[in-house]
Amino acid sequence: MLEAGVPSPVVPYGADRTLFVVIDRRDKATEIRIERSDLDTTIGELVAGCFNDPIKVISFNTLEHWMKDISTDVAGEIQARCDIDGVPDYLSDFIESHT
Repeated sequence: MLEAGVPSPVVPYGADRTLFVVIDRRDKATEIRIERSDLDTTIGELVAGCFNDPIKVISFNTLEHWMKDISTDVAGEIQARCDIDGVPDYLSDFIESHT
C-alpha cells in the first residue's frame, strides 16, 4: 500500500520523463499495456521475446503531455539489431505491420 505523500513509482509526480508503453496481445480478446522508462530496454525485451504478441509501442511525456506512436521507429531499430541473424518469428508480424 502506498503511503500518503509518497509518489507512485509508476508515473513520477512532476518529473519530466518520457515513458514507453508496449501494447501486447495476450489472446484475441485481451490486450495489456506494459510500461517501461527506457527505450533501449524496451527494444531489448522485444527482441528477447518478453512479450507475447506486440501490437504497438507508444511514447509519452509526463510533463509536456504529449504522446506518439513510435512503432515504425522501433520496428526499424529491431530490424537493424537483427540484421545478421534475422528477425525472430515472434516479431515478424509486428515488423511487417510497421514497416
